[in-house]
Amino acid sequence: MNGQESHIVIQPADSDLIVLRPEGLYCPVGDFHIDPWRPVDRAVITHAHADHARRGHGAYLCSAPGEGVLRSRLGNIQLQTLAYGQRLSIGGATVSLHPAGHVLGSSQVRVEHRGRVWVASGDYFLTGSTMGQGGHGARGVQGGGQAVAWLPEVAEDAFAEAATSAPANATCDAFDPVRCDCFITESTFGLPIYRWRPPGEVFAEINRWWSGNAQEGRASLLLAYSFGKAQRLLAGVDASIGPIIVHGAVEDLNRAYRAAGVRLPETLRMEEVSDRSLLRRALVVAPPSVQGSAWTGRLGESSPAFASGWMQLRGARRRQGLGRGFVLSDHADWPGLQRAIAATGAQRVIVTHGYEEVMVRWLQQQGLEAGSFETAFGQEEGVGTARPEQPADLALQEPGFNLAPSR
Repeated sequence: MNGQESHIVIQPADSDLIVLRPEGLYCPVGDFHIDPWRPVDRAVITHAHADHARRGHGAYLCSAPGEGVLRSRLGNIQLQTLAYGQRLSIGGATVSLHPAGHVLGSSQVRVEHRGRVWVASGDYFLTGSTMGQGGHGARGVQGGGQAVAWLPEVAEDAFAEAATSAPANATCDAFDPVRCDCFITESTFGLPIYRWRPPGEVFAEINRWWSGNAQEGRASLLLAYSFGKAQRLLAGVDASIGPIIVHGAVEDLNRAYRAAGVRLPETLRMEEVSDRSLLRRALVVAPPSVQGSAWTGRLGESSPAFASGWMQLRGARRRQGLGRGFVLSDHADWPGLQRAIAATGAQRVIVTHGYEEVMVRWLQQQGLEAGSFETAFGQEEGVGTARPEQPADLALQEPGFNLAPSR
């Protein structure tokens, strides 16, 4: 394959368990969709971010931990839930949901039919640079796929490493590797430049920034997506530094997290702050949309910062007009994507949103059958889709988690 060729778009076969339809990902044997972007009768929802969970479907299915946040976002819907690992027959398919480590309730969708297993990942968090991955432990799922067919030592090591990891996100269950024949994966940060630092280091930076601002008597405005990122930040910062004030959109989701048993520090809405002097020591967590608004004007002197994986890009912070940027993502980094794919043992991989072309090409170079689905997913982190000016040829020259048999 030369640098001018594009990645392969999947043409469905009659035996495919999940195909692409105009409404979204569709399971023909079960007659249901996964995270559809157009109204359908039956929707299996991986998580409650707006690009994956939309209003207008007839019936919804999601994980039990995700019920509160999904209802908070979509309101009165016909919803059925499954515990992680619980199996449900839908038409001719057996469906189960497994932790994705992305946000509260996020799930991979496992579909089984006549001994074949496909898994749709939704969005997931796993990093290859440290052992810290998720919140409540992991349970590897057996069945489906020839886990050792293309490289035994890599597949088995990746599965064991992904399934036994220490907490990195205390607000949701850890990513659970699921064996399968075909893995449908996201690729939001699917370039070698995306390699996350240990989250403890990032939180230490945030705490120092907040503490320094408090000593100077100015508010610390930390912009983050209201669902998932905001709660991860709240759970990870040192609440002893000062008061924590949140935007109403963040507090609405905080309630759902607390109801699900996730421990978060005490927070105040802006409307509840009667002593304005508190603002001079406060950490203020709000969605990116408030930047430059009358709402932020009420803070007085403040120091703005953004927490996102996109802050890894040179110039992203400058383009957003921010003083600081903290690289913290709830998506897998480049090594994490490789670890996750290796852990599934899948010999076929379908890439959805993100850097599809780069990831597909890299997978093909490892000897896997790979292609892509064009979906309506993405955009939930709030900084848009800025891409580094880096050709795919150069991107793939960087060292990675080698999935190919050693020569």
